Amino acid sequence: MSDAILNAPGAARAMPETETGSAPILDPLDRRLVLATQAGLPLVPRPYDAVGESLGLSGAEVRARLARLVENGVIRRIGVVPNHYAIGWTANGMSVWDVDDARVAALGPLIGGLDFVTHCYRRPRRLPLWPYNLFAMVHGASRDEVRAKVARIEALLGDACRGHDVLFSTRILKKAGLRLAE
Repeated sequence: MSDAILNAPGAARAMPETETGSAPILDPLDRRLVLATQAGLPLVPRPYDAVGESLGLSGAEVRARLARLVENGVIRRIGVVPNHYAIGWTANGMSVWDVDDARVAALGPLIGGLDFVTHCYRRPRRLPLWPYNLFAMVHGASRDEVRAKVARIEALLGDACRGHDVLFSTRILKKAGLRLAE
């Protein structure tokens, strides 16, 4: 299921069916589970138990259902969305790279594996204005720190890199995944 379908008005009518076409992947209890968790897990010592309590499930049942929804692609991922400023990362820069197409598939995972890169992905160029095809988000306590980390990326890319830039964040935007309509 795509996020667009999950977020669309009347999403319950647009639920996907299994490959046999017999039953929706998202049953009514799954839908209640998605609704109960889409704004985030409760900040308590046992969040899955807390969610399960409101749905009449155990924490283990909540985890199992969420795992199945991830496995089926109904939920893309479950992860932490930190407030970078609250943890001291006040300089946040999206580094963008023009990397040789013949080498970007091999170099992307190397860059994405760096401990200071929070996410890295490949996107198509939008020529003639946008020559960049690799993106790597870098955080730091200062712009100089981010620039130093970007220099490390540049060194790793070597002659495969034909150019780059860093786009620093200037404000915090609300981070939220797409939502299932209630």
